[in-house]
Amino acid sequence: MPQRGGYAVPLLALTLGHVFANAVRSIPALAADVLQRDLILSPEGLGLLTSIYPLAFALGMVPVGAALDRFGVRRTSLSLLAIAGSGAVLAALAPTAAAMVLAQALLGFGCAGMLMCPMTFAVRAVPPARFMIWSGIILTFGNSGLLLSASPLAFLVEASGWRAGFWVSAGLALLAFLAVAATVPAERPVRAAGTSLLDDARAVLALAASRKLRPLMAIAFASFAVMFGIRGLWGGPWLMEAKGLSRIAAGNILLGFALAMTIAPVLCSAIGRALGRPVLLLAGSHFAVALMLAAVVAGGPAGWGLPPAYDAAMFFLIGCVISFQILCFDQVRGLVPAEQAGRALSAQNISFFGGAAVLQVVAGLAAAAGGPGGGPGGGPGAALLSFALALVICTTLFLLLRPQAR
Repeated sequence: MPQRGGYAVPLLALTLGHVFANAVRSIPALAADVLQRDLILSPEGLGLLTSIYPLAFALGMVPVGAALDRFGVRRTSLSLLAIAGSGAVLAALAPTAAAMVLAQALLGFGCAGMLMCPMTFAVRAVPPARFMIWSGIILTFGNSGLLLSASPLAFLVEASGWRAGFWVSAGLALLAFLAVAATVPAERPVRAAGTSLLDDARAVLALAASRKLRPLMAIAFASFAVMFGIRGLWGGPWLMEAKGLSRIAAGNILLGFALAMTIAPVLCSAIGRALGRPVLLLAGSHFAVALMLAAVVAGGPAGWGLPPAYDAAMFFLIGCVISFQILCFDQVRGLVPAEQAGRALSAQNISFFGGAAVLQVVAGLAAAAGGPGGGPGGGPGAALLSFALALVICTTLFLLLRPQAR
């Protein structure tokens, strides 16, 4: 087990993997048009392709949760970084949609532990009173990867094509691998006598289905899907197709969203610690984001016809408010002992990324139904509205399921 004290450098090294994950999964948002052209994809096909990453991510949470508790953070992190780095290289070389599907699967599985590794290390090494603050720091530093995939990525795609984005991401994965190897100590996790790796995997699934985690699983299903939906794909097409912006201008607006997602988690964790009302903050923030998404679409060409500055402000606010999802991690931490932290946090992440996978497909279908002019703001507007509806449904379930969890 990691010793208390001296945990800051290893935590930041582990969080470099989360920086990589945020950067690489955001590439399609600003390269959607050229990805469609080069890989010969329809809107539904693009939505399906980008759903492979979160689907593989969600499936990967079962073995990742078991590995974190059985083999420790260091070995798990290094293995996953090697897999994800290979996925980035394959994506950069992918000649066909089928090759990109495989690349997205490797990226999704490899990135499945990029947040869980530092979070699990923090549960075991950081004093409980400081965990909420450090969980915010982890997300704030990790979400800096979103900054790399906004305006910098837009310039890179314009200058060198979308494949260059995956090459840069592969280099970032290598940097994270070297940092973890150099700074994260080996550990000897406590294992229950007679348990197998399959038993540990079953424990992850059991926690995911457990009554005590059920409310958090419900809200998590739509929570990350919003961030992934905007930065992972639909934010770029909305700004470029519905609002008529250039790739660089769209990248600048999405940079604001990325900046919000970078600075807000640590602030939201501090607010949560000060107020001590996690249920109110989680439910209120997610209902508010649903309204904001509807307001974004209402400001499009089929509605109020507001200027791009309006979209910039709304995306920034959405990034700030959805960051209250950080409170989910502290809620899970309080429900299980430290030796089960890897499995419990991974169980919750199954819902975070499983929801992103499902809702990305739903958004693709909504976009196809909306068409270039047949829905509010066209296809991208219909996709954004599908995320708003999902937030309302899942947050309502979160509130309804809570009495059963007591």
